[in-house]
Amino acid sequence: MQHQVDFNSLPQSAAAMADPIESCVHCGFCLPTCPTYVTLGQEMDSPRGRIFVMKEVLEGSLELDSAVPYIDNCLGCQACVSACPSGVEYGDLITSFRQFSEARRSRPMGSRVQRSLALRTLPYPARFRAAVRLGRLARIFRSIAPPAVRPMLELAPPRLPPARPLPEWFPARGRRRARVALLGGCVQQALEPDIGWATLRVLAANGVETVVPRGQGCCGALAMHTGAANQARALARRNLAAFGGGIDAIVSNAAGCGSGMREYPVWFAGESDEHAARAFAERVVDVSTFLDELGIVEPPPLDRPRSIAYHDACHLAHAQGVRRPPRSLLRAIPGVTLIEPAEWELCCGSAGTYNLEKPDIAEALGARKAANLRGTGAELIASGNIGCLLQIRRYLGAEPAGEGNPAVLHTMQVLDRAYRGARRGLLDDHQHVEGAGAVDPGNPLELDVGGR
Repeated sequence: MQHQVDFNSLPQSAAAMADPIESCVHCGFCLPTCPTYVTLGQEMDSPRGRIFVMKEVLEGSLELDSAVPYIDNCLGCQACVSACPSGVEYGDLITSFRQFSEARRSRPMGSRVQRSLALRTLPYPARFRAAVRLGRLARIFRSIAPPAVRPMLELAPPRLPPARPLPEWFPARGRRRARVALLGGCVQQALEPDIGWATLRVLAANGVETVVPRGQGCCGALAMHTGAANQARALARRNLAAFGGGIDAIVSNAAGCGSGMREYPVWFAGESDEHAARAFAERVVDVSTFLDELGIVEPPPLDRPRSIAYHDACHLAHAQGVRRPPRSLLRAIPGVTLIEPAEWELCCGSAGTYNLEKPDIAEALGARKAANLRGTGAELIASGNIGCLLQIRRYLGAEPAGEGNPAVLHTMQVLDRAYRGARRGLLDDHQHVEGAGAVDPGNPLELDVGGR
């Protein structure tokens, strides 16, 4: 796309916007994959429309406040990246533009309060748990709560699992084949700690020793994708310092976190930490990719055949280009039939804080995704991102599983249950299983995780 933007006059962090703007040829391949264009039907709510809007703002021919409604509608799912024949890196563009625009835009009071609450709680597990407890108590007042706060109360889960911090070290089972460092996550640790424990057990069953660095924290993606660049970089620097050497990879089990950490070079472009950020990002890999490349131990056969529908998390499929590895892992379970849902490329509507900021669009997308997944007839739905799991459960009405509702689990939880023995079955709940104490003693892959 031709433009008259003087990128030399903009901050160094804005340099990432130049190539995507220049690369877009307005072909329209992105339109049917864009969740907001499909939902709202407006050109300015499509990727090519937003690229044009951002260009106009940077050229000075459009006021920023006129552009931000369309920018705010974007989920940042990057489905357009998968569809684009010109290789437009839309993710780099939208992230950089939000960073550029945040200090220059005006927000209404309700939006400022909502954003501040989210950024002060979600990246910090202890604060988030306290906020959820408070939110549960306040739900009785949601009908009279300010509109900006109401979605937070609606989304507050009715209960929280007990806190189960991950250990700093988890041994490999048998001969050690690899050593990795795991990002524990923030919201995931509070809402579904079993995902982290399941990941440790699956890695161990495949000969992988795992360290969970004590000094780590939130990856920063939630902050960066809402334009809070300073907070995002502060969180990222903490991780740059925490994850040292002596490991084969930095492993993530949340699509959004893995994608965010792989963006660190863009976040730190032109800064003193850019080299460290680039070296860090090169070591980041999703746990499904790591295990697929390593080659997994085949789980024992299931008690009976099971059908699984796999949901592609946007920041795994689109942002990281990872689609085959999780499917390969699930197909490795004897007795599993994998079913592909319609419209796999469309976002479920979770997208970080999007279901707080744009609840109506998020609801439309959540219901559409749930209908497509229910249409597969699968007994179980698997995905690789905590936000997707929560959104899908909500719109499937899948809490609890059973009574016609499919179970909705992380890919690592499915593998963990398979390794733990077919007699338990994939659909059994084992939220409180951590190490060897509650594992089937007849399973040859039982883990002894006593003292180091």
